[in-house]
Amino acid sequence: MNKTKLISSKARLLTLLREKQGAPTSGSVLAKDMGISRVAVWKTVQALAEAGYSIDTGEAGYSLDPKKEKDFLYPWEFGEKENLFFHYKNTGSTMDRARESAAGGAESGSVFTAEKQSEGRGRNGRTWVSRQGGLFFSILERPRLTIAEYTQLSLIMQIAVVRSISSICGKKAFLRWPNDVYIDRRKIAGITTEVCGEGDLITWLSGGIGVNVNNPVPSGRAASCTEITKRHVSRKEVLIKILEEIDNVKKSFASTAAYSQGNRPLASEWNSLTDCIGARAAVFEPAAAQSDEDSSGKREKILARGVFQGIDPAGRCIIKTDDSALYFNHGSVSLAFLNG
Repeated sequence: MNKTKLISSKARLLTLLREKQGAPTSGSVLAKDMGISRVAVWKTVQALAEAGYSIDTGEAGYSLDPKKEKDFLYPWEFGEKENLFFHYKNTGSTMDRARESAAGGAESGSVFTAEKQSEGRGRNGRTWVSRQGGLFFSILERPRLTIAEYTQLSLIMQIAVVRSISSICGKKAFLRWPNDVYIDRRKIAGITTEVCGEGDLITWLSGGIGVNVNNPVPSGRAASCTEITKRHVSRKEVLIKILEEIDNVKKSFASTAAYSQGNRPLASEWNSLTDCIGARAAVFEPAAAQSDEDSSGKREKILARGVFQGIDPAGRCIIKTDDSALYFNHGSVSLAFLNG
């Protein structure tokens, strides 16, 4: 049996109670519908209550008031795919959990979420400040690609995130190379990747994604979904939307892949989602201690200055100088736009 099709009693009970929209359902009815004993129903209710769900118990049965629902990311919130989800109340980094699970044979498509990260990771050893209310997760992939082609999955994830944020916030978000998402010229999300290979083939790749959803932002250079929409935004809604968009982007561009030279249509789509083509920029090696949420830290080793021309099919940044066009891989370099 495909283990991704197994559905826990917690998931089934929540589905039944939510269908009733707050109306009570007796334990005997729930037991019959779920194919378990009334005692098992009671134990499931107790387990959900301990997890933080406000399930009311009365003479008429059990009920779940929609107005009391909280924004949970537990595995059983994801139905048939719950065995692909791993949730942590507090962890160092979801990227670390993805790496450990990959080494242990975790399935492609596994998702690792956390309420808080004490060591959230950005690029080049920088930290991603993980405040309560944000969405922090990593997704594990086992693609049939060479290590040289890993940037294609990174581009897919970036495109999926910017599309999702635009849809949820009702305002266009934009990509900035190499891995940021901005809205109203303020950072709202970041994506980082880690890849492991054997020979020239990828064994696994993980994408770490952080989105400011309902969390307070550290400065005027950052934004959140709540601030943009003026309402509370479900992290579960954002997560599901991003995962769906990742699948959509994969399907849209899979047939156009020309892996030896990159993916031209994928790069073209990425370029259509950035607002910085034509802007003056500097390529630099950033200070290792710089926070990934705040680009105001010291920048070291300026490698080039010129005009940003987007990315090429291999995902490389193109900078046009007075003399030539220069190409930069993701690697350890970053890009600073000099006019906003």
